[in-house]
Amino acid sequence: MKFHRRDRRDDPGIDMAPLIDVVFLLLIFFMVTTTFNRQSELKIVLPKAQASEAAKPQSPLTLTIDRHGNYYLNGRELVNTRPDTLFRALQQAKAGKGDKVPLIVRADANTPYQSVVTAMDVAGQLGLSRLSIATDKPAQAR
Repeated sequence: MKFHRRDRRDDPGIDMAPLIDVVFLLLIFFMVTTTFNRQSELKIVLPKAQASEAAKPQSPLTLTIDRHGNYYLNGRELVNTRPDTLFRALQQAKAGKGDKVPLIVRADANTPYQSVVTAMDVAGQLGLSRLSIATDKPAQAR
C-alpha cells in the first residue's frame, strides 16, 4: 500500500476571510448603534490681550418668574409685577456691580409670556446685555 506523503507546504492554515467578514459586521453594528452627543457651539477665535490679570467673574443677578407672573430677584419677591417696580429693583441690585453684570432669567414653563418679555425689556433698558434664560434638559425617553 502506497501512502501519500504530505509536504510541509500543504499544512492546513486558518482561513482569514470569515474572520474579516465578522470584524466588518461588528464594525457596522457598532457604528449604527452608537449614539453621538451633539452640542452646538459657536467656534470662535478669541483675540489676544496683553493684560496679565484675568477679569474676576461677577456673581449674576437671578430673576425668577413663577407661573403666575410674580417676580423674585435673588430669591426675594417683588411687591408687584409692574415694569417700573422691576426696573427699580434691578437698578438697585445692579448698583455697584459695574456695567457687565450677568442676569439669569428663570421662568416657570407655564408663566405668562408677557412676564418674560417685560423682564427682558426692563433688562435692556438698564443696559444688562449679558442675559441668560435658564432651562432644564428634558428627560430622554428610552
